[in-house]
Amino acid sequence: MRSTVHRGDIITRNDLVIVQVGVDPALKPLPASQLGTVVGKRAALDLAAGGLVTGDDVTSSAIPGRGMSEVGVALAPGSLPASGLVNGDAVRIVSTPGQQGQLKSGDTQPQISATVVDVVSSGSSGQQIVDVLVPDGQAPDVAAMAGTGRVAIVVDSREH
Repeated sequence: MRSTVHRGDIITRNDLVIVQVGVDPALKPLPASQLGTVVGKRAALDLAAGGLVTGDDVTSSAIPGRGMSEVGVALAPGSLPASGLVNGDAVRIVSTPGQQGQLKSGDTQPQISATVVDVVSSGSSGQQIVDVLVPDGQAPDVAAMAGTGRVAIVVDSREH
């Protein structure tokens, strides 16, 4: 990558540069002959300047795809695993008790399954903004949970 392209953005010819590298067989960068197949596609994840491009890094699909919504969830320290989150993690967004340690009267403890698409630190407060993909019918629920500030993220198995 000549320049950084963010997830979902269309890749242009000017974003790419052809380089010669000694490649470990474990890596799968696209050969220069496939440059034309990358131009005009979308970045499936953030592609950093200087990085090699693989087939998994590009997609023809819009992000989020049909029937899916992307929702940002601000999390205080301690509301997500210390090991961190990575793009593609299967997670559950969980409503947490208020300051008194109890759910509000009539509240249930909702859990919504989601997939992590981005994680950004929000400065010195230690807060993390986690963008997640959820079915579009659940997006309002996730946004409402996030808006209360009473939310945590649980990482499910990373085994595939």
